[in-house]
Order: sequence, then C-alpha cells, then structure tokens
Amino acid sequence: MRILIQRVTKASVSVNEQTISSIGKGLLILVGIGHGDGQEQVQFLAEKTANLRIFDDAEGKTNLSILDVKGEAIAVSQFTLYANTIKGRRPSFLDAALPEVAEPLVERFVELLNTYGVPTQTGRFGTQMHVEIHNDGPFTMWLEK
Repeated sequence: MRILIQRVTKASVSVNEQTISSIGKGLLILVGIGHGDGQEQVQFLAEKTANLRIFDDAEGKTNLSILDVKGEAIAVSQFTLYANTIKGRRPSFLDAALPEVAEPLVERFVELLNTYGVPTQTGRFGTQMHVEIHNDGPFTMWLEK
C-alpha cells in the first residue's frame, strides 16, 4: 500500500463539474493498493496518518498531528501510484490491485481515519475526478507499507 499525503489549506474533489468532497485545513491523501495488500497495511497507514506530526506548532515546528489541529482529510483512490515506468514510454499498472480488491481496502482506510477522529471524505472510486489542492508549504510525503 502506498499513500501520498499532501498537507493542504483546502482541497476539493469534483466529478462531472459537481463538488463531491471539500475540506479546509488538513490532508489530501492519494491511496494506492497493490497486490498482496490487506488489513495489516491499511491499519498501519491509517494509524500512521492520523498521528503523523506534520503540522506546525506555535513555534513553526512540525510537532502537531491532524488530530491536534482538528483537521480534515480527503482520501482519493489512486492506482497510478503503482505505475511501472522502467520499460518503454507507457506506464504499466500491473502492480496495482484489481478494483474489486482495492475498493474495499480504500473504504476501510477511510473508515479507520474517521474512527481515529479524522473527519475523512472521499473521491469516487473508478471515476474521472478533478482534484483541487491548495498545498500548504508545499508539504508532501510518501508512505508505504
């Protein structure tokens, strides 16, 4: 499982020019599920995301978690995080899990974030989306399990 976390001042997801998710301060999380990923990876990365200290404290040091700043999140399924570009010029996505495997794991990731106290919205699985990001910093991190 791979996630790309972007700290944002605001973010939104639109489908067919209709906003389906919108947050203020928090995290935009792109979520990729690979072959062999399961509940262990989802649990680990959800807990890590909720408690990762990547928000500034009063002194400007990254000492606060999304929970500490009472932030929100949007999680967007992103199979392209498993792109393989070693050969040729067209990426291969063979390392990404099939939708019937990936979708329930992404849903579980979102459920766990909400359980931990991070209000989390989603994109729409398997749909062409437009994601608007106001990256804060910019501050972007890659996590993998």
